[in-house]
Amino acid sequence: MKISKILVKNKSINYPILIGSNIIGQLKKNVIQVCPKLKKVALIIDKNIPFHLKKRIKNQFKNYDLFSYEFFVTENLKSFNKVNLLAESLLKNNFNRNDIIIAVGGGVIGDFAGFAASIIKRGINFINVPTTLLAQADASIGGKTGVNSKIGKNLLGTFYQPKLVLTELLFLKSLPKREIVCGYAEILKHSIIHDPIFFKWIKKNTENIIKKKNISVLNYAVIKSCKIKNFYVTKDEHEKGDRAKLNFGHTFAHAIESVNNYSKNINHGEAVLIGMLLASKLSLKKMVCSKLTYEKIKDVYDSEKLNYVVKKNFLKKNLNNIAKYMISDKKNIDKRINLILLIRIGKTTEPGKIKISLKNMKKILKKII
Repeated sequence: MKISKILVKNKSINYPILIGSNIIGQLKKNVIQVCPKLKKVALIIDKNIPFHLKKRIKNQFKNYDLFSYEFFVTENLKSFNKVNLLAESLLKNNFNRNDIIIAVGGGVIGDFAGFAASIIKRGINFINVPTTLLAQADASIGGKTGVNSKIGKNLLGTFYQPKLVLTELLFLKSLPKREIVCGYAEILKHSIIHDPIFFKWIKKNTENIIKKKNISVLNYAVIKSCKIKNFYVTKDEHEKGDRAKLNFGHTFAHAIESVNNYSKNINHGEAVLIGMLLASKLSLKKMVCSKLTYEKIKDVYDSEKLNYVVKKNFLKKNLNNIAKYMISDKKNIDKRINLILLIRIGKTTEPGKIKISLKNMKKILKKII
């Protein structure tokens, strides 16, 4: 399979995303091209990465000062305390702006390592090697980094772009179905907000993605998803406008994760699936979208048995707390909840147009859950 290259570029961004199968052996060559003066390498790795792939990465940098940090990954890794421990270790080993941090893992590792890279000496080189479908199709693109607060998810962070993203599709073969579904949620989201043709393709190929993990199908899904996210990121790097459309379903999702204390009972992708369905129901209730549009989305959930993630008892029990976390979402600029709703497949409302008070959101949640 050939390497596909997507360039993320505007006035302040310029880095490549390389996508392919069995391309991990080309990591060092591409890193040297973007960071020619490096002497020290910090690998921030998910412990669950298959040993043979970790070995292939480490062997490429054995002639450099190599520091490896492996973590059992949960959302709890994304804390100021853990970032500080990593930062102090790298500073003790005299990392400077020519050196690099390489994140090898999913979105949590990317957020954690990217945030550390952004604050150490006001920014050292960051390379992202996403290993989950969610990270490859979404989280590794766009430069968002951050950690969680007691008040909510990803409320402490920076915009900090990597020098390179290398997406090795072979990592996906080792993922359990639940992790594939997690990434599928973001791919589905991209199609819903931007591309009705891609939405139809996903409906036809969901089994090849989730059950069969067909590499050629995954390759197309990741490339297409990256191109859609790149479209929004290059237009709006710091989420001042259209990029906020990528948050469809996410205001609900982040609140659900926060109420759940970021436990594995509901992972990010599952929360996004719940959030998109709730946002679609709300779009129908407010007559922003037609019943036909809502039913197209509901049909995907039903036909692919994605409804198992919609934990109604949990949602109803925590309804008020979900609404309270929604009001703390970082996209809100006043005392109302800012939402992206769906007009039709491929088109959403404009950012800032739909705002709902906390009191009304509690009432709405009772009706759509």
